[in-house]
Amino acid sequence: MVLDRLGERYEHPTWAGPRVDTVSELVLTILSQNTADTNSFRAFTLLRARYPTWDEVLAAPTDELEDVIRPGGLAPTKSRRIQHVLAEVHDATRGTWDLSFLGTMPMDEAREWLIALPGIGRKTASIILLFGFGRPAMPVDTHVHRVATRLGMLPSRTPLPRAHDLLEEVLEPDEMYPFHVETIRHGRDTCRAPRPICGLCPLTDVCAYYVLAAKGKAPMAPVPRAARSDEARYHDQLIHGWMPPEERLG
Repeated sequence: MVLDRLGERYEHPTWAGPRVDTVSELVLTILSQNTADTNSFRAFTLLRARYPTWDEVLAAPTDELEDVIRPGGLAPTKSRRIQHVLAEVHDATRGTWDLSFLGTMPMDEAREWLIALPGIGRKTASIILLFGFGRPAMPVDTHVHRVATRLGMLPSRTPLPRAHDLLEEVLEPDEMYPFHVETIRHGRDTCRAPRPICGLCPLTDVCAYYVLAAKGKAPMAPVPRAARSDEARYHDQLIHGWMPPEERLG
């Protein structure tokens, strides 16, 4: 039900192959840690423009690399982390930079291989496996964690490592990619922190958080003026419960 309704809003995303090569995905994910996507993509673009090959990134003076990726934030930490990870990948692949073995290695082994890299945790490893190979791994970021917790899919205050395990247990392999993509978009657009816009959410009738919010026991943001309908019936439905997207005005 959750996936069906979110899919209607966010166009049922499906994995259609890797967006970049695996090493690029790994470096981009490191750059994205604790920063906005726009900053990490800018830093990645500058890095690739300055160093066309991974051998050049690995051989670059660390302080020079730090200056190049500075727009991505935390440049002193990330520059060293990137070079440490690239050194490990270079040795493991004998300089080929080919990580395709992660697509056929048993899942637990592939995950552990990635987590063994310097500064790589469960979320980053899951991103590589899911986005790079379409494998059934569930990356849990703050948006996924918040939405899943509010829906009651995760117990309150579930630690992030445990959240990965719990969501992978309840989701089917082919549900992990759409769930990850849709809940991130939903977390940014509607189920925001700290005050979600419950009046625009298609999941209020199955949401544990909404029950508390409707009783005044949890914060809820008003529906933005641009989303309000002139007809009271539609306004009431938007505020107090879910209605099919095709019946919404605007």
